[in-house]
Amino acid sequence: MKYVIVLPDGAADDPLTDLDGKTPLEAAHIPNMDWIAQNGRLGRICTIPEGFIPGTDVATLSLFSYDPTVFYTGRAPIEAAAQHLAVADDQLIFRCNFVTIEDGLMSDFTANHISQEHADQLIDALNELFADDPCQFHSGVSYRNLMLASQADELKVTCQAPHDIPGQPIADYLPQGAGAERIIDLMDRAKVLLDFHPVNQERISQGLKPATNIWLWGQGKPTILEPFFEKFGHSGAVITGVDIIRGLAVCMGMKLIEVEGATGYLDTNYAGKGKAGVEALDNYDLVVVHVEAPDEAGHEGNAHEKVKALEMVDKHIVGPLLKEVRTHDDWRILVAPDHPTPCTTKAHSSVPPPFCYAGSDVDAVEATTFCETHAQESELFIEHGHKLMGMFLKST
Repeated sequence: MKYVIVLPDGAADDPLTDLDGKTPLEAAHIPNMDWIAQNGRLGRICTIPEGFIPGTDVATLSLFSYDPTVFYTGRAPIEAAAQHLAVADDQLIFRCNFVTIEDGLMSDFTANHISQEHADQLIDALNELFADDPCQFHSGVSYRNLMLASQADELKVTCQAPHDIPGQPIADYLPQGAGAERIIDLMDRAKVLLDFHPVNQERISQGLKPATNIWLWGQGKPTILEPFFEKFGHSGAVITGVDIIRGLAVCMGMKLIEVEGATGYLDTNYAGKGKAGVEALDNYDLVVVHVEAPDEAGHEGNAHEKVKALEMVDKHIVGPLLKEVRTHDDWRILVAPDHPTPCTTKAHSSVPPPFCYAGSDVDAVEATTFCETHAQESELFIEHGHKLMGMFLKST
C-alpha cells in the first residue's frame, strides 16, 4: 500500500471580495484536488482542540495523529528538533522571529522575509551581545529562529505569536507572567543592537524593511512522540521548506528529504517538491509534502497570490503524486490544509478546514469539488483531528 499526503498550509479561507465572493479554493483551478474530492471523501476536520491557539504546530500534530492535548509542548521545541539542538533540563526553548515594528505596531512579522544571509548575521550579532547572559540564539529559516534560555525553571510566561497580531499595538501583546520582565528585557536590548546594525542599514538602502526587533514566543520543553512506524507500521518521508514540519518529522522518526529551492515562501520550488515526492514513493510507504506558500499569502492578505499558490500546488505536487500513486495496486492520497489563514484577518483561524482523500476501497460519496462550502455540506466531520490518520491508513 502506498500513501500520499499533501499539506497546503493555511489553504482554507473565507469568501473574499477580491475573488468575487469566492474563497481561494473556489477561485483556483485545482483539477487534481477536485478529482480526489469527486472520487473519494470530502469533509471537515477539527485540528485545533478547544483552548489551543490555532497554528501549524498544533494543527499538524493533529493531522499526523498525535493528540495535542497529550503531546504538545510548544512550537519552538518542535523546531529545535529539526536542528537537533541539545537542550539542558534547565533550558526553555523560544521561537525568535525577526520582525518589523513601526509606530508601536506589528508591521511585518517576517521583517520583509529577511534573507538567510542577513538573518544569520543578525543571529551572530545577538550571540555576541548576549555572550554573558544565560541564553543562546540559533539560526533557522529566514525570520524563523530560536533562542535557548538557561536558568529558566522560574519562567512561566505567556507569549503571543507575532503572525496573529498584524497591525496591532505590540504593547498589548508583550510577554506576561512570572519572568516576563526578563524576556521583555532581552527584546528591548536586542532592539538597541538592531537599530544600528549594518544589516539593517543595508536593507533600508535597498528599500527593504529592517528587522527592528526580535519577538520571543512559542516556548516549551522538548517534544517527545511515539515513532510513526511503531504506531502504524508504515515507513514515511517528509518534504517541506520550514523547520516546524522538519521538527515533527524528526520527532516522528520519519525521513527528511531536502529539496533545493524549498524556501517556505511563495517562491518555493513546487516542481522540485513534486518530483522528490514521486521519487520517494519508491522507497517509503507514506510520502508527505508540505507547502507553506498558501499560508504566507494569507498572512499578507493577498488573495490572488493565494490562488496562484494553490494552483501551483495542484499542478506541480498533487498532480504528479496522484498520477504516480495510482500506478500502484493499492494506494491512497489525502489533501489536508492544517487550518484556515483568511486573507481578511491575515491570522490563523481555528475553524475546521476541509480535507479530501481517495484511493483503494474509498467510495465516492460527495462527488463534488474541493472547497469549504462543499465540505460544510458533507456529513463527514472529524471532531478529534488526531483520529483522521488512522482512518486514512485504514488501521482503525
